[in-house]
Amino acid sequence: MREPLRAESDRAGTPSLAPSLRVFVHLATDKDAAAWRRAWQAGTLVGVNEETPYGYGRAERMGCTLAFSRAFPEKPAVRFLRLGLRVLAGFDLLHALRQGRALREADVVWTHTESQFLAVAAALAFRAQRPQLIGQSVWLFDRWERLGPLHRMLYRRLIRDVDVLTVHSTENLAVARALFPGKRVLHVPFGIPSERITPPVRRPGRPLRVLALGSDRHRDWACLAAALDGVPEASAIILSGTAPRRLARGRPNLRVGRARSQAELAAHFAEASVVCVPLKPNRHASGITVIQEAVLAGLPVVATATGGLEGYFGPDAVRYVPPGDPAALRAALLEIAADPEAARARAERAQARMIEAGIGAETYIRRHVEISREMLDR
Repeated sequence: MREPLRAESDRAGTPSLAPSLRVFVHLATDKDAAAWRRAWQAGTLVGVNEETPYGYGRAERMGCTLAFSRAFPEKPAVRFLRLGLRVLAGFDLLHALRQGRALREADVVWTHTESQFLAVAAALAFRAQRPQLIGQSVWLFDRWERLGPLHRMLYRRLIRDVDVLTVHSTENLAVARALFPGKRVLHVPFGIPSERITPPVRRPGRPLRVLALGSDRHRDWACLAAALDGVPEASAIILSGTAPRRLARGRPNLRVGRARSQAELAAHFAEASVVCVPLKPNRHASGITVIQEAVLAGLPVVATATGGLEGYFGPDAVRYVPPGDPAALRAALLEIAADPEAARARAERAQARMIEAGIGAETYIRRHVEISREMLDR
């Protein structure tokens, strides 16, 4: 039996008797916690979510006092300046500087991507007393080799002030440890709220209804479109804010659109035969959020074997194909159509894996709490 997907040095149980930790969660401006809560309550927040961004609010039940970064009203000129600096530096410094008081009052700062941890490190660079900083990276190590020398020098300097680097995949873990051998780098698997599970049922293989979604920069929509060519018994809908609509031209079995509400997305899941996650080569487990959503919905998944996804779900749980191979992707989709019962069984194994390995927001947030207490020796 495969071992549970635990982060490095993971411990069972939830901290409850230790002193309260003052945690500041620094997120991007468009992840303002108050706006997130309003969208969640209105049902316009698409995906498996909860009241606080990425489930970080769960930390309050684990002995933490939380504060979230705030988005501030901006005049057009100020917004232009902030975004211009973000493009030049690669992180949003002004947004971090605006959180000054909350940063000063925190014991530890959590971040969600490199854009946030680099900004916080820069904002705290000249302070004698500073909170501990967990720098979570997603895309940085994918593009490190393509960075210019000035950005590399700046980022290396800022990473010196990051107390712990965390990543979502073992591939990123290896790269980060090679680049920063003196830095503590930990693998913290990402997870979404996983308490609500729909048991898999046998879905009709024909007509085959393929659902693909996501806006990550490493989606390979062209590969999926090519895989559908010459397969009239299959149809697909891509729900994405980044997929080019031109892909659907001349392809009557392909639609490109967006889900505007959680109810609309749930309807798409209910109608689908399979969820497809086509990916370009990457190191950061691109697509893992959509895969977890599909598994919770009881759907079989076909995905590209890249980015460390197999560390979350093995080939017995997800049908993997090599990158950039439309023929292999087409064959995998046709397997679903030919044997719906085998697809149902694979979806069942994926759900079992998710439960047994503890893949979900609860484990993800608990690991942040544990790392924080280790850093502060509490």
